[in-house]
Formats: sequence, C-alpha cells, structure tokens
Amino acid sequence: MTEVVWGGFLAFFLTLLFLDLSVLHRESAELSVRQALFWTLVWVSVAFSFTFVIYGLYEYHWLGWAPGHGVADGMDAVVQFVTGYLLEWSLSVDNIFVIALIFAYLKIPALYQYRVLFWGIVGAIVLRGIMILAGAALLRHFDWMFYVFGAILLVSALRMLREDDEERDFGSSFPARLVRRFVPVTEELDRARFFVRRESRLYATPLFVALVMVELTDVVFAVDSIPAILAVTRDPFLVFSSNAFAILGLRSLYFAVAGLMAMFRYLRYSLVLILAFVGVKMLLVSKYHVPNVVSLGIIVTTLAGGVVASLIATRFERSRGDPDGV
Repeated sequence: MTEVVWGGFLAFFLTLLFLDLSVLHRESAELSVRQALFWTLVWVSVAFSFTFVIYGLYEYHWLGWAPGHGVADGMDAVVQFVTGYLLEWSLSVDNIFVIALIFAYLKIPALYQYRVLFWGIVGAIVLRGIMILAGAALLRHFDWMFYVFGAILLVSALRMLREDDEERDFGSSFPARLVRRFVPVTEELDRARFFVRRESRLYATPLFVALVMVELTDVVFAVDSIPAILAVTRDPFLVFSSNAFAILGLRSLYFAVAGLMAMFRYLRYSLVLILAFVGVKMLLVSKYHVPNVVSLGIIVTTLAGGVVASLIATRFERSRGDPDGV
C-alpha cells in the first residue's frame, strides 16, 4: 500500500500547489507585506497540520505504511519531519535574498515577479525531487558520502559567511551568458512575456533570464539543503514531504522577506551556524548521533536568535535616527 500513500500525498500536494499558484492568486500582483505574512502563516499552519498524518502513518501504520530507516515511532517521525521542514524553510530565506537581488539587478517590476516565482517553484519541486532520490541512493549504498555531504555544508557555511551580495554581477553570470548563447535577449521587458518575436526573430526577455537564474540558483542552494535534510532523516517520504511543504509557501515567503529584508540583517549568520552545525553532525555520524530533538531545538533557537538580533539592531538604529536602520 506504499504506492497509495505516495499517490495520495502527491495528489494532495499538487492540489495545494494549484490553489496557491493558480486559484488564490490568479493574476500577477505584488503582495503587500501584511498579505504575504498572512499567507506564509497559512502555509506554515498547513505543514504543521500534516504532522497528524505523519504520526498516524508511522505510529499506527495507516494503509500498511512501513517506516523507513532510522524512524522509531510516530513521535520520532514527527520530530524528524518538523526538523527537516524548519531546516529547509530557513535555508530558503537565503535563497530569497539572492532572488530579490536578481530581480533588482534585472529591474523586474514587482508586478511581473509573480510569474517568475510561479514557474521557478514548479521547476524547484521537480529538481529537488530528483536530487533527493539521488542523494538518498548515494547514502544508502556509500556510507562515506556522509563525510562528503558534511564537507559540502561546512564549505557552504564559510562561503555564505564571506559572500558580499552587493558585488555580484548577475549580468555577466553563467545563466545570463547561457541564455544569450542560444537566443538574443531584449533590453526591455514586454509585459509578463518570456519571449517576443521581432522581425521574424525570437528574442528572450529579461524576465526569462531571471527565470533561468532563479532555477539555477535553486539548484545551487539544493546542493546545500539536500545534504542538510539527509542529515536529519533518510526516510524518503519524510525528506520529500518536508521539502515539498517548505517550497509550497516560498512565493508568499519571498514577498514577506523581501519587504522586511532590512529588519533581518543578522539572519544570514543564523543560517551559517545552522549549516555548520549540520555539517559537523554529518562528519561525526559514525562517532556520535545528535538526537533529533536536540537538532530541532538548536535550529529553532538559532533562527530566533538571528531574528531577535536583527530587530534589536533595527530598533536601536531608529532610536539614534540612523537612516540605514529604517
């Protein structure tokens, strides 16, 4: 009956995705910060509500469900799911920072950003699914891949710490050059179109360049996030479902974080610490197992610390009349 559970989840998830991307937000529009926060809360609530299904599957074996490797019971499965979800959700925040910079550099109006995010999320789900299957297969057959993934996460943490987004040149980046190699690119947008035809010749618009850059950016970030989630659980269903729910609210989360970006200046350091912690956890897997409850507590505390530090710094600068703190 495993196929029934997987099929039911995919049908449920695709229905939610269709509602989010097509029905609830049929027209391209910029969400206000208030609206974005509301919908972000909705999708987070949906993800946490799914923990009841997780508990039933792994505790009472609904529909003959058999727990995967390393899952003791229903509560353990719930902890692994929530830890994985918060981990992927938090790592998406740094992805959002880069997407915002891409839109700003290419001068994509907020009105048209929705369409890029729509197709970007669809592509991200497919790419994440493929990478999860590949990563799980590697860990299942080659235990030493834990050390490889752990090293990747530590390097990623160091890279994130040293990165200066202001110095990025997206115009000469690989995705932009890749698009120009196959099709010429117009200098200006043509409403929400990805391609236009001029004088019988097909041109890509900056909107399509933005889409390619967003998709490849997600692949780069998946190199960090997939090993991270596999350090929490190797159960394929928990890995995929936690990733799927984290991606589900990405569109709303983007408009929320983009609108409040200045307030969360120290959140990146929280992400650096989380990646470093998970990387060390993978490197020590043969010597010491960090309980999932401890991992969950560290992730939540680290994220909360970054948010609180950012808010305190912003309030302090406002009290001093510093315009950079507004």
